[in-house]
Amino acid sequence: MGKIELLQYVEDSVERKEFPEFKAGDTITVHYKIKEGNKERIQNFQGVVLQRRGSGSTETFTVRKVTNGVGVERIFPFSSPFIEQIDVNKHGAVRRARIFYLRDLTGKKARIKERRR
Repeated sequence: MGKIELLQYVEDSVERKEFPEFKAGDTITVHYKIKEGNKERIQNFQGVVLQRRGSGSTETFTVRKVTNGVGVERIFPFSSPFIEQIDVNKHGAVRRARIFYLRDLTGKKARIKERRR
């Protein structure tokens, strides 16, 4: 068994949860499990998806939200056991797969039009 076959075998054996389809520009809520000491709680992180990258068990997505005028970005791996669920709130109409230009925009310019279904 070669290296590539072994990597493929390990990736296939990793269990993946089923999440709804989303892409860059969509507004989503990630329900994320947080452990504090011996207590466990679920924290919601709602924001706009900036990008999806990778494939298979190494796939990640970046979510950006603005809290009290400060932009916060967080990278979530799809294979994380701490992601409880993902809700898609809005489907955004954007023309590119990585919308990093959103970082420089504020106010009304930072809004994304909703994609019609």
